Amino acid sequence: MISYRLRGLVHLHVAATVAVATGYFLLLALGVRYLPWLELNPDINLFVYASPIFVGVALSGRFWTPLGSRFHMISWADAASVAARQILLIALLMFALIVATKDPGFSRLFLAFYLFSCSGLLVVVNKSLPAYLAQIAFHRQHQIPTLFIGSASALGRLGNWIRQKEHLGVSVAGILSDEPSATTEAPFMTRLGVLADATKVIETHGIGQVILLGVPKRAEETLLVVEACQSAGCRLLIYENIFDRLPIPMMPVVEQEHIFLTMNDEPLEDPFNRLLKRLYDIAVSLPVVLFLLPPLWLSVWVIQRFQAPGSLLFKRTRGGQLGREFGMLKFRSMYAAVADPKLEAQQAKKGDSRIYPFGAFLRKTSLDEFPQFWNVLMGDMSIVGPRPHLPQHDVEFAMLAKTYRTRQLVKPGITGLAQVSGYRGEIADPELLKQRVNMDIHYITHWSIWLDFQITLKTLRHVFLPPKSAV
Repeated sequence: MISYRLRGLVHLHVAATVAVATGYFLLLALGVRYLPWLELNPDINLFVYASPIFVGVALSGRFWTPLGSRFHMISWADAASVAARQILLIALLMFALIVATKDPGFSRLFLAFYLFSCSGLLVVVNKSLPAYLAQIAFHRQHQIPTLFIGSASALGRLGNWIRQKEHLGVSVAGILSDEPSATTEAPFMTRLGVLADATKVIETHGIGQVILLGVPKRAEETLLVVEACQSAGCRLLIYENIFDRLPIPMMPVVEQEHIFLTMNDEPLEDPFNRLLKRLYDIAVSLPVVLFLLPPLWLSVWVIQRFQAPGSLLFKRTRGGQLGREFGMLKFRSMYAAVADPKLEAQQAKKGDSRIYPFGAFLRKTSLDEFPQFWNVLMGDMSIVGPRPHLPQHDVEFAMLAKTYRTRQLVKPGITGLAQVSGYRGEIADPELLKQRVNMDIHYITHWSIWLDFQITLKTLRHVFLPPKSAV
């Protein structure tokens, strides 16, 4: 199968990258005597310290999965992104080893130089090696002469796919179609005959793979193609064009022997990914709660005493994962007033008279959100995710944007992809709401721990350089 070829290329690339990163570490350690500004204890066990590099790069195969079809023509940006994650993983494992062994003899300067220089090396390897591996693995005898059978109009969706699979040895032989206009609709494809010629054409052209463009209406036509492939010992793939008839993009999910279609991919349904995200949430929120929140708590309380006496915190119900409600914490940024649900449901606007002076600063810099790190620590929220809203707003927004409730598939976050992309502040325009929801859904379907890290860094920048939309 074609997917196995791509998976094999990824495995070959990861193995080669492991050899490069580990070999470079050993060579650098052996050649350190020629670098007078670097020091390394000659008695350390190099192979012990090479093991985190071996394991870290070996685990990086997961980073290649989202690249999929463009693996062989990866951009410099993608190569740098993968290399950054590989180096981060190596660094974490290396520091864990140093802490576990309590070894004071391993030079931190040597490690820093290795990580910095190896990152550049990995960028070059990630950019250049995949295409070279594809050329070696799938040249000549490993080419698959591929015959398409069916309606040429179905090739519209497959055009890019065909071109992207050339590096995996997929060689287009032509098409069999009962439509006289086949050559017009698919000018890049040679018409070799009609469906009834399947057996003859497969034998004559040495076809190794047949792609049936949809299941024929007549059962005997399907049987003819199946028997022709079985007789010739060639692979048969059936392209299901049901996607052309659906109003929204769908993706297939294989469960045992059954195939289902779903609207959204959900990486966070993977227990390992959920664990990874939870560990990231704890790693970020725990230091904030222990070291940053107490002095911030005191500072806000003191200023509130002068500008707007009242409760320090503002706790209100918000909609969480799967619609479960929870009490979200914020520093109070408005003047204390008698509880009024209708007034509280009104979104804050620029120049809102309910906001006291220092409260405006808290909102603009997002410092009013810091108590939510406690919500994260308790498991009600995540560092990154769709921003939670009041339950009544959830009802209103769901009527304006059909896909709004999809946001509830994951935990709400202190920050999110929509917020760092400029969609922040009052939601006064239904079109603006839809754009926010689209960003949230993109986050849910494309989640990775690296994406969480990027969004966190962008949010930190917004604390010091607030966007104009901040209210």
